[in-house]
Amino acid sequence: MKTDYRTINVEVIEGVVILTLNNPPVNQLSPAFAEELRAAVEDAFGDEAIKALVLTGTGANFIAGADITRLQTVKTRDDVFPMALEFAQFLNKVETGPKPVIAAINGNCLGGGLETAMACHYRVAVKDANLGQPEVQIGLIPGAGGTQRLPRLIGLLNAIEMITTGNPIKAEKAFSRGLVDEVVEPEKLIETALKAAKRFISGRLSVKLRMTRSLNYRLPSAAEKKPFLGYAKMMTAMKAKGYIAPLKAIEAFEKGLGFDIEKDIETEVGLFADCALSEVAKNLIDIFLNTRSAGRLPRIEGIQPAKIKKVAMLGGGVMGSGIVNLLLKGRFEAVLWDINDQAIEKGVATVKKTFAYPIKKKKMTQADLDHMIKDQLTTTTSLDDLKDVDLVIEAVLEDMRIKQDIWKRLESICGPDTVFATNTSALPITEMASVLSDPGRMIGLHFFNPAERMQLLEIICAEKTSNQTLATSVAFARAIKKIPIVVNDGPGFYVSRQLGGLFGGAVYLMADGVSAKTIEDAMLEFGMPMGPATLSDLTGIDINYHVNKTFERALGERYKVHPLTEAIYRTGCYGRKTGAGFMDYSVDPPVPNPKVVDVITAYLKDNQVAPKKMSEQEIIDVMLALGINEAALMMEEGICDRPQDMDLAMIYGTGFPPYRGGIFKYADAWGIKNVYEKLKAFEKQYGPRFKPADMIKEMAESGKRFYPA
Repeated sequence: MKTDYRTINVEVIEGVVILTLNNPPVNQLSPAFAEELRAAVEDAFGDEAIKALVLTGTGANFIAGADITRLQTVKTRDDVFPMALEFAQFLNKVETGPKPVIAAINGNCLGGGLETAMACHYRVAVKDANLGQPEVQIGLIPGAGGTQRLPRLIGLLNAIEMITTGNPIKAEKAFSRGLVDEVVEPEKLIETALKAAKRFISGRLSVKLRMTRSLNYRLPSAAEKKPFLGYAKMMTAMKAKGYIAPLKAIEAFEKGLGFDIEKDIETEVGLFADCALSEVAKNLIDIFLNTRSAGRLPRIEGIQPAKIKKVAMLGGGVMGSGIVNLLLKGRFEAVLWDINDQAIEKGVATVKKTFAYPIKKKKMTQADLDHMIKDQLTTTTSLDDLKDVDLVIEAVLEDMRIKQDIWKRLESICGPDTVFATNTSALPITEMASVLSDPGRMIGLHFFNPAERMQLLEIICAEKTSNQTLATSVAFARAIKKIPIVVNDGPGFYVSRQLGGLFGGAVYLMADGVSAKTIEDAMLEFGMPMGPATLSDLTGIDINYHVNKTFERALGERYKVHPLTEAIYRTGCYGRKTGAGFMDYSVDPPVPNPKVVDVITAYLKDNQVAPKKMSEQEIIDVMLALGINEAALMMEEGICDRPQDMDLAMIYGTGFPPYRGGIFKYADAWGIKNVYEKLKAFEKQYGPRFKPADMIKEMAESGKRFYPA
């Protein structure tokens, strides 16, 4: 048979052809790769000397899904349906073909990769392989038979879980469920696959009996299926609010799982096309692709990051301990510094607590943690012990004088190439770096709490931060599995100020007579994980007040603190930490705090404002218009000029609903002209805080969007 494929290596051993899939970087099913795979399989089927086929991958991947970039530009069903159906029909031919096909799963087997494996007649996997149908995570469902073959192999209940969550499973769990037939060590994979091929050739295994379509004994009867899927649909609808793919997957189960699997797969392809054409899928695909490219900036293109091996963490509080967790998991040498032995002891104990969840979930053992701390972590109360570190991350008191004093001392201790990073969430980094003889070595690394779990890392460039420092910081972010979003120095940087803009409309609505609970419910309905009152109580009403005063001083009249904000602050009720804020936490469940209720009532009475009813959408319009305007103002000021990064920051840093795409994606969907008209109306009603940014005005008049159409 033909051997000169560009993406497939061909080797024949005793009548068995091994097709090694080699389409870097992850064996993605691009059009050219899929066409070569089809041609190679058909060639092997037509070659009388070939008695069986083995499909395997290269490196860490069998096939890690399809090329989703093709879906970014589709506009009609005709753009999607034939393309997806063609590959699904190819897999049908693999399954019903004249020769046995064995999947030798060497690594990640995801999406179209798992669908390919399920169309084979036998599946062998290495122990560490991940198998899954993650399509719902980008707004899609399987589109090449996944909803029809997976339940036949592992049962409907397990298939619903895998497909509606998109979470992969390890090979050993896949074996226990019947998804793979053998699990082996990597060095025995091909040998085991060849043995399976020979059992087919000798007649001990039957292609006909091993077709996945023939396995119906795990499927429920029609009478059982209806109530089962009805319950699954109800539970999925509650969990997947705003997303359509999980429900489309259940619809594929409802309409399929019959005796004519090819007809059912065609139905699945149609539902896949429905998803692919949705705004939800387009938003989620963009997020996925933008996440992969986060931190790839023209400014640092071609610059080789410095190697980071040893990292010092200044401060063992909650944030510092979470960062040490990341350093240990990233296999860095970590040095924890604090002011005295008691603080060190407390910090190490807090570091250990950050591993409680993975230990509970059996993703690691206590012994693993003990070895990690023994081998990787050292502690000290002397800054002199940091002389050989490659990176210092500081998370001490939010006091400029204290921080500057530490950095001045470290500059005389550390080498000239050591990167200095501050985790400050409020202080200007340019000012902090001004005490250094080389301010280019300083950068902001703003982690979000809890640092060991939040995916975002906001990287803040001070006025003189060097490109080398930035390149090294971005590479470090990737090494600790964070999503790096690069912004410039300014009050609140990006995320804190943007969140303040998004939720900043709440006080204007309350001052207009709208209840705090109604505002809270509207933002939850919009898809935020919590509303402004809950967030204020969680972060501290006093902290938010001081941040707002900082904005007022730095940014002028537009940001003048609202009189109602002042009045609520003066109650001394600062949220959960004081036992009461907007809510009173002395009772369970919490109830509205009478002190804050009285303050709001008095304000409305003094200003002759009656309680006001407002629809959820009207509330959302106020909140989102202000949030969009704030984002535009920050672009004007040069805080950041990449809408895709700013949207990622909101999604990963604040829980902005991913299916809405982000602040700028939402603005484009709403229409910039509509945003501008709303802002003008709100400016008249609520004052200068809502005055449209010049950028919004210009875009509305010229018909521009934040993202290309």
